[in-house]
Amino acid sequence: MTHTATRLLETTAAKLAPDPTADPLLPLIATGTAGRDTLAALAMEQRLVIAADHRSFLHLAQRAATEEPASAPFFEMLAQGETVAGERLGAFAKACGVSEERSAAYEPLPGCQAYPSYVARLALGASPADVVLALSANFSSWGTYCATIADALRRHYGFTDDACGFFDFFAEPSPELERRAREAVQAALDGGRMDENAAYHHGRLLQSYESMFWTTLARP
Repeated sequence: MTHTATRLLETTAAKLAPDPTADPLLPLIATGTAGRDTLAALAMEQRLVIAADHRSFLHLAQRAATEEPASAPFFEMLAQGETVAGERLGAFAKACGVSEERSAAYEPLPGCQAYPSYVARLALGASPADVVLALSANFSSWGTYCATIADALRRHYGFTDDACGFFDFFAEPSPELERRAREAVQAALDGGRMDENAAYHHGRLLQSYESMFWTTLARP
């Protein structure tokens, strides 16, 4: 039964796979040439992204409970994941030299906050099942980025496992989240409620905003 959903998730992820050059910051971190101030900015921007996405995923879970019940467990798990990510981010921020005072005084970069702003927009009005498909495609590239960063932080910056925990968390495959995504997409397909074109457009914009996030941080 899950074959159709699996195929759709895989083909959508393949169509939306980012250009290898879409993230100008990743090569800098991978080679240890990104400055500590840039890593600090990454930590402070992620703190804001996590808080926003956590609220968006909770709202999507609430909407899905009545509009698309099979999608609700997916968003519930995402919200729980953001809580864990937020707890792990503190060690990374501290390793980057981010104090509470510095974090409080930080001015967010618009290019970095476009992504969570769009997720919030999807949370307000997009079909939950379509969002499941779009987010799942986006997460495949995000996990790869995090694996590269975690490795680089250890090799080039001397960060501890604790300081790399945020990136380790997202780099690890999550069979349970994948299962929930398949069930959500399959239910929508079976009920004729999946709008593949809408999901693709959502995913394309998510990937574009993700690229904008990294590009913004890479600017001198």
